[in-house]
Amino acid sequence: MSAPPAPAMPLNPALAATAAPPVMAARRWLAEARLPAGLELLNVSQAAPVDPPPAGLRQAMAAAVLDDPGAHLYGPVLGLPDLREAVAARWTSAYGGPVGAAEVAVTAGCNMAFCAALATLAGPGDEVILPSPWYFNHKMWLDMQGVRTRPLACGAGMLPDPAAAAALVTARTRAIVLVTPNNPSGAEYPADLVAAFHALARDRGLALVLDETYRDFDSRPGAPHALFADPDWPRTLVQLYSFSKAYRLTGHRVGTIAAAAPRLAEVEKVLDTVAICAPALGQRAALWGIRHLDPWLAGERAEILARKAATAAAFAGVPGWRLLGCGAYFAWVEHPFAIASDVLCRRLVAEAGILALPGTMFTPADDARGPRELRIAFANVGPAGLAELGRRLAAYVP
Repeated sequence: MSAPPAPAMPLNPALAATAAPPVMAARRWLAEARLPAGLELLNVSQAAPVDPPPAGLRQAMAAAVLDDPGAHLYGPVLGLPDLREAVAARWTSAYGGPVGAAEVAVTAGCNMAFCAALATLAGPGDEVILPSPWYFNHKMWLDMQGVRTRPLACGAGMLPDPAAAAALVTARTRAIVLVTPNNPSGAEYPADLVAAFHALARDRGLALVLDETYRDFDSRPGAPHALFADPDWPRTLVQLYSFSKAYRLTGHRVGTIAAAAPRLAEVEKVLDTVAICAPALGQRAALWGIRHLDPWLAGERAEILARKAATAAAFAGVPGWRLLGCGAYFAWVEHPFAIASDVLCRRLVAEAGILALPGTMFTPADDARGPRELRIAFANVGPAGLAELGRRLAAYVP
């Protein structure tokens, strides 16, 4: 007589209820599809840089691998002191307010910066206000932690409303999260809007978590907000940043948190448990970039702004489609068809050679906008490719 089957291994129910990574799902669509004959793929699903870092930075990294023993060792949990000081000096100069090295932590990418920061702010049963459409990894982390997401619908220009956010605050609310320039919509939040959210968070005893991963590609000159000019900024603000986009260091995982030093002492517990420290080579690369790559980065920004303009021009020539937001690496668009965006995006791969992500990956399941909208990640597509995107969409009939 055979033994009864062993019981299934337990699975964390919060993790089981968390959505699968959307970019991985899109890659499976691509693997399963046969592209239309004669068409090269237009991949507008992800905007992480696909080119390697500039030659000078790669040479500096190679020298560190060969000659710097510390590049192969654990470092301080909150980051290399020189890099923390350099980031603090950069933010002090860029934002017009003092930021100290003790108020900067270095993380293994900006996703880890978000996870570590939120781990210090909210636990199971707490609530966080997240504008919708949202960056899906933010929503995924909150779900994994048993933190309730309170969606804040964006209005005209893909901008969230502080008054609507105020109406969502409850006794369990712990933070408001903003991303500017925004992923997924590309919207650049005006300084007065950011200030209004900061005032709301301050007055209600909440944290304002401000993700500025794409700050280097903001189209506006000067500081995008004045929050650091408030000497009391550490009371309310937690700012996040990534070197992945600035210096093409996606695989080296270097992000930052700017926050009150006592909060970073709590962040240190998370980082030490999960990664111990950000990758040593990536930190050295980020520091070299701060010291040497400002002119190069200015050129990268100019190229991204040119692609933003090319995206707007392409959609201006596509009947029925509406450009709702556009900036940094992304555009947020409304399609004209009587099918849901998740169905449309799968069909676009096989029928038009376009890989994009549907709005349903960035919105609540019951949000009527998600099925009508798409994210276009244009940063890795040149002007000719963006013009071709417009032509294909104009000709497409599902």
